[in-house]
Parts: sequence; structure tokens; C-alpha cells
Amino acid sequence: MAEAQNSPKPSTSLGQGGPPPLGSTTAGSIAVAAESTVATRMSAPPSFDVADFPVPHGREEEWRFTPLERLRGLHDGTAVASEGLKVVVEAPEGVTVENVGRDDARLGKAGTPVDRVAAQAYSAFEQASVVTVPRETVLTEPIRIVVHGEGGTAFGHQVIELGAFAEALVVIDHTGDAVLAANVDYVLGDGAKLTVVSVQDWDDKAVHVAQHNALVGRDASFKSVIVTFGGDVVRLHPRVSYAGTGGEAELFGLYFTDSGQHQEHRLLVDHNTPHCRSHVVYKGALQGEGAHAVWIGDVLIEARAEGTDTYEMNRNLVLTDGSRVDSVPNLEIETGEIVGAGHASTTGRFDDEQLFYLMARGIPEYEARRLVVRGFFAELVQQIGLPDIEERLLTKIEEELEAAVA
Repeated sequence: MAEAQNSPKPSTSLGQGGPPPLGSTTAGSIAVAAESTVATRMSAPPSFDVADFPVPHGREEEWRFTPLERLRGLHDGTAVASEGLKVVVEAPEGVTVENVGRDDARLGKAGTPVDRVAAQAYSAFEQASVVTVPRETVLTEPIRIVVHGEGGTAFGHQVIELGAFAEALVVIDHTGDAVLAANVDYVLGDGAKLTVVSVQDWDDKAVHVAQHNALVGRDASFKSVIVTFGGDVVRLHPRVSYAGTGGEAELFGLYFTDSGQHQEHRLLVDHNTPHCRSHVVYKGALQGEGAHAVWIGDVLIEARAEGTDTYEMNRNLVLTDGSRVDSVPNLEIETGEIVGAGHASTTGRFDDEQLFYLMARGIPEYEARRLVVRGFFAELVQQIGLPDIEERLLTKIEEELEAAVA
């Protein structure tokens, strides 16, 4: 078992400290990233340089739903890195876990920052964590990465790279209290298969802003399952692009937004290569005064991406009064030579008729609500493939419902 435990000192995979000189990344990695991350009407032109992004004021399209005053300075450069973040990586035998410097050519290969927080995170980390699964290695045990906050502020960079025809399942678990800005890169070689489960189970005061970049190789398969429960403000930006034909991406998300929480998921699937496929399903439940969930789903089909097949869907279940949902699906299609493209978004209150149906058959009201919400999320929980994580998430959902009843 390969294990790397990182303290909040310079050796941490989510590095702290003042920003090193910009431009320390090799030109080669920047060139690859520039090709795999494009600007759309939903984002600014990508750049590794913080100076290329003005300080947001909340009127910009990409920031208009985000409570900037609650980001603790991540958006305007006033956040100062400090101690208080612990990262532990546990990986099966044969997997390489490294802490590398800013000049490593693997950094930034999957994508370029598209907002000021992601650029700030890229310019401020000291060391990055790189997890490599060798070519043709098929893992039977998951790689587990635990990110635990102990009250500090951190900027980080994580790279997970699979060689050709490798297969892996990665679980990234966020717990504790932290103010964290990070970039996470997934690089899949030809024919590789990667499933990533990212769990945001932060304490109530945590702030987490991150950009996730996936570069999917020829005939490779990428599955992302993002689960968000905790934190004061969580804003995640998953992005997918393709490095070869035949690539597939499945993006699943589950979020339970409680009183006063802001949870925001902004997605981009860039179909920049012919004959690739994507499927997006995000579901959320909200309860309590001031609960705010935001889902932005953007799919870009470039002119050269003939044969694209894509669909995205967001569903939201509002359990109580006082909650708010903003759901915006977008399709940008530059060629008519595609297999299919569609999107859907639904937001509705708890179905009183369904509740009455169950109660009329002798099921108590709380148990009936639990069954409905559990069934609403079951499709996505089953995508995880790890019984211990699945059961933990279902237990968490029931704890949230119990809190609402109390």
C-alpha cells in the first residue's frame, strides 16, 4: 500500500505560502491546456495568470449567482494561505504518489483556469500532488484521498493521470473546516477508464472553490460523481474535453442544500473532437430558509465535432419554503452533423399527493418523506460503486431530513 501523508508545511499537496513567480509552468504543458480548454459565452478566456481576470463584482455572468462576500477573500486576492490542511493519499500497490514542484510538465495539462479563483489557486500553490496509474494497470481497490481542514486557508493542485488502458476508481473526501481554492486535473490515456467520486462533507463554515479539468483520451471513459452536503459556500466547476475520438464522459452530481448554505455546480463539456459522447445528470434537494443551489450546465459542440452524442439533465426537489434554485442548461452547437443533443431542467416542490398516497397506506409522514427523497437520489448513489460510500451518503441524507423535522 503506497501512502503519502502531507502536513500543512511546504510538502503538502495543497500548498500554502505566497505566490511563486508566474510562468514557472513549462510552455509545453500550457500549450496542451490551451488547446483543451476554450472560452464560451459562459466563461472568460482561459489563463494561468491572475492578472488576466478582473476582480469580480457579482454582475458578471459567471459570478452573478455567487455570494462573493462569503468567499473569504478567494476572489479578490486578500485571502492569505495559512496552516491547517491535512491531505492523506492511500493507493494500492503499483500506483505512484508524488509531491512535485511547479515546473513539472504534467501540471496544467488537462485544462487552464477560467476564473480568477482558479488562476489564484494555480499561482499560489507550492507543491502539487500527482497520482499516476501505469499503463494497462487495472486496480481492484480504490485510491482514497482524504482532504481534512483544520481551520486554515489553502491553495492546491492535484493531478490524477492514467496510462493507456489503465482502470481506476478514486475517492476524494473533503471534511473539516477550511477555506480552499484548488485545481484538480484528470488525464486519461487512450482506452483508460476512470471513475472519480468527490465528496464535499465539510463543516458548516468551510468555503470550497475548485475547478476540475478532465482530458479524455481516444476511446477512454471518464465518470465523475460529485456529492455535496457540507460547507457554507461550495462552488465547483467540472470541465471535460477530449483528446481523441470515441471518448465518453458521464457527469453525475448529488447535492443536499440546507438552511443558509450556498452550493453551486457549473459544468462545461467541450466536444472538441468528433464521435465523442457525454451524459450529465445532477439532482439536488433543498430545505430551510436561505438554502440556495445553483446548477449551470454548458455543452459546447464545436464545428469539428461531428458525430457528437450528448444529453444533460438537472432535477431539483424543494422540501420547504424559503429555499431557492437557479438552474440554467445551455447548448452551444456549431455543427448539425451530430447524433443527438438535448437538455432538461426541472424544479418542483415535494409531491403532496405522493406523500398522501404513502400515508394512506399506514406509513408515518417522516418515513414517507424519507422514502421519497431516498428514491429521488437512488439512481445517482448507485453510480458510486462502493458500498461503504453509498451507505454513508444515504445515512447523511436521512440525517439532513431528521434535522429538518427537528
